[in-house]
Amino acid sequence: MRKLPVLFTAFFVQHFCAPAVTAQTDNALLWEISGNGISSPSYLYGTVHMICTEDFVTGKQLQEKFKSAQKVFLEVDMDDPAMNMKMMQLSLLQGKKLSDMFSDSDYNKLNIFFRDTIGMPLTLLNTMKPFVLFSILTLKSLPCAEPQSYEMTFVNMAKEQNKEVLGLETIEDQMKIFDDMPDSVQVQMVMRYVNGFDEQKKEFVKMIDAYKQENLDMIYRQIMSSPDIAGSEEVLLYNRNRRWIPVMENAMQSGKIFFAVGAGHLGGPKGIINLLREKGYTVKGIKEER
Repeated sequence: MRKLPVLFTAFFVQHFCAPAVTAQTDNALLWEISGNGISSPSYLYGTVHMICTEDFVTGKQLQEKFKSAQKVFLEVDMDDPAMNMKMMQLSLLQGKKLSDMFSDSDYNKLNIFFRDTIGMPLTLLNTMKPFVLFSILTLKSLPCAEPQSYEMTFVNMAKEQNKEVLGLETIEDQMKIFDDMPDSVQVQMVMRYVNGFDEQKKEFVKMIDAYKQENLDMIYRQIMSSPDIAGSEEVLLYNRNRRWIPVMENAMQSGKIFFAVGAGHLGGPKGIINLLREKGYTVKGIKEER
């Protein structure tokens, strides 16, 4: 359960968090935020929430900027000691089961898939919400057995450096996005993932390649081809970006901050970088040597 916040947002980054190619955004993952009255620069880093160990890199500049910061903000506070309990409570279906949400044929197909491909019977998850299935499917999409998490790495680095870890939103905020979706939409999304699982794995590899190149435009083109994004950009991405800006502004008034969010939140006319620039900040890309 400890991994579920990371895995849930991993699903978001793979399918929904797409930067828009029309924005004037350099290709970089690490950004410096300055100006507009803040006394010292802060830093913004775009993560991919789960990545294979051989592709996991924390470069020299990233480590230096992290070390210079006074506080660390992730999408959610993953250092919260109550996170496990919150996730368990938020993961449970209320008054129904997964088998009530899927047709008999889809549930049977899903059960066979989880038994043969994931290695667990679906009955073990029958009281869990669909986002738990997304989390497991996303993890299984990776071409490695032991992935790394940038978020958990930053949490551990913060502990070693005695830095406070905070969240731009709560885990309740994230879970509400799916809770507000009709059951039929969630079922369709799960079955689309399962039916195209081999293709999903290939797409995940392509996304990681784009991420390693720090190529936000390439990530955009790939993710925007997903049928799941159409018509849901506001609720799945843009509204969250807008809600984060005042939290970031308030934090930056108190000192040097290191922000880390899914890379897809960075670019586009409604992405964090452009929203900060519209507020009067200078946001400059720092190309990391990989």
